[in-house]
Amino acid sequence: MRGATFPARIQQHLARTYALDDAPAVDDFIRPTDGGAREALLIRHADGDIEVALHLPRRAITRGREGTFDEICQIVEGVSHFLYVAERARRELPATQLELELQAEVDKYVLLVHGGLADEVELPGPPLRRREAAPPGPARFEPERAARIRAHLFERVTFMDPPGTETGDRYRIANELAARFVGRLEAELARRGRHAELLATLRRFYAAGQTEKIALARAA
Repeated sequence: MRGATFPARIQQHLARTYALDDAPAVDDFIRPTDGGAREALLIRHADGDIEVALHLPRRAITRGREGTFDEICQIVEGVSHFLYVAERARRELPATQLELELQAEVDKYVLLVHGGLADEVELPGPPLRRREAAPPGPARFEPERAARIRAHLFERVTFMDPPGTETGDRYRIANELAARFVGRLEAELARRGRHAELLATLRRFYAAGQTEKIALARAA
């Protein structure tokens, strides 16, 4: 991955986690934005094809791993959306907006706790105690880091849209479901060293549509 852009490295981490093949390179679809614009995946259906453009803040792209926690999360979320839409299209399956947001919330946790970003990204707050860690993957789990990431992703979160709006409610539902799902993975699998089951559960969740995703999350 040396020499790859930050979004490309995120795509590679996600593709490896979920055993995805033949996805188009996200770099070819990124359109940097300036000002206060946030991450957005634009999709247009034309003559049976899907046209996609991933808008990402230029500052976040440029700073990469040195960006703020919010900037890094925007990059992960955008790449997650792009990859999920590409995979569902490859399988000729629909994808709802709730699916996209729910999967992106899970992907942020997975990459920051178990994936390659656990090596690259410093979290807000006091430095964590450094200790020898397993290579990126399900076997990597540091409880202190995981607890801080859960807090930033699911407890200290600020929503851009108010409750009672379609978008605001969708983000809140996705956040709550993701928190329940990763909390169960952590308690039942990661903390008990059940790494193969953890990976299998993550891949089942990724392959599921909205109804099954919600059922898996609510089973927690």
